[in-house]
Amino acid sequence: MLKVFKSNKIIAGCDEAGRGCLAGPVVAASVILPKYYKNNLIKDSKKLSRIDREILQKSIKKEAISWSIGIVNEKKIDEINILNASFLAMHRAISSLKITPGLLLIDGNRFNSYPNINHECIIKGDAKYLSIAAASILAKTYRDNLMNKLDVKYPQYGWKNNKGYPTKKHKLAINKIGICKHHRKSFQLFNMQTKLDI
Repeated sequence: MLKVFKSNKIIAGCDEAGRGCLAGPVVAASVILPKYYKNNLIKDSKKLSRIDREILQKSIKKEAISWSIGIVNEKKIDEINILNASFLAMHRAISSLKITPGLLLIDGNRFNSYPNINHECIIKGDAKYLSIAAASILAKTYRDNLMNKLDVKYPQYGWKNNKGYPTKKHKLAINKIGICKHHRKSFQLFNMQTKLDI
């Protein structure tokens, strides 16, 4: 069961989705949960089924004190690189919160400081603390839904299933038909290994 981070400050958990994708934006979420919040079903979004994520994201949005989403598109990713784009997406999410937190819990080991708010980086934080796991669920469900919509226009890349990640089908499609405007041009996209690593 995930823990609530102990602090007298208002805590916002932050996480992103889509960092390792070849296409689509990077999406971050920031979530402030009630101090004594409990939900035994919440865990790292990657360990949940799609249906469970969808159910949980609705309850998180309903029960959170505040939550928000930050998005950085492919063009900006190519301009500033994916690491900085991930930080920017988190900053955009934080700036959209209705309440200013006193402490940010960041999933991972690096972060660009947000003005006037202290932060702690926590490796695998989405598997340790509720607020980060909640943010991971909101970020992933939001981004997955975006990629599902893009798949309607670009079904040849299989984004409904791979969400823009470098699967065998996605790689083969890029090598066969080329890229579209939603691909990250700063990433290695052509002549990639098309055999799945086992």
